[in-house]
Amino acid sequence: MNAETLADPEAAARRGAELIAAAAAEAVAAHGSFSLAVSGGRAPWRMFELLADHELDWTRIELFQVDERVAPAGDADRNLTHLQSSLPSAGAGSIRPMPVTDSDLEAAAARYADSLPERLDLVHLGLGPDGHTASLVPGDPVLEVGDRSVATTSPYQGRRRMTLTYPALAVAARVLWLVTGADKRAALAKLIAGDDSIPAGRVANPAMTLLCDRDAAA
Repeated sequence: MNAETLADPEAAARRGAELIAAAAAEAVAAHGSFSLAVSGGRAPWRMFELLADHELDWTRIELFQVDERVAPAGDADRNLTHLQSSLPSAGAGSIRPMPVTDSDLEAAAARYADSLPERLDLVHLGLGPDGHTASLVPGDPVLEVGDRSVATTSPYQGRRRMTLTYPALAVAARVLWLVTGADKRAALAKLIAGDDSIPAGRVANPAMTLLCDRDAAA
């Protein structure tokens, strides 16, 4: 894992936006489009805002969700709600939301899996203090899913989730971790060590970059 420690969350977010823009330019030049999957949580909101500083051709970008809470449209718990408010306005049409309001969640997850490219160009991941990433949460049966790219979870922190699985993360062209805050320090140490006692430590991809701030890395 390539790791960079930045001064603070703002610097980490700015560097993350730079890397996303660079990956987009490379993918568009190589095959005409860029597929990006983004995670929830507060940490990436500023990174999404800073994409406005870069000249991205949003008509060539498909933006997928790494995970989403099962909640009504517009709910503050939805990752989509904050993604829509953080992204530059030009990026709104690029979002491919997870269909978490469908009555049949398993069928919805299968449809979303079918909509994914065979290999995502870039996947953004975060890290929870408990070591979860995406909605691959400690102790959930979703951790053992190996036969599909998208699955649902049991209730976690009050909500069921839909999430990309380890197989989808493993085949992505690149993975970008963004981890900030002192509350992530213990989990980050385990992630860097490849400790598979936490869900994040089980992500296996040969091209991973970690951006963290000093508080998380201390």
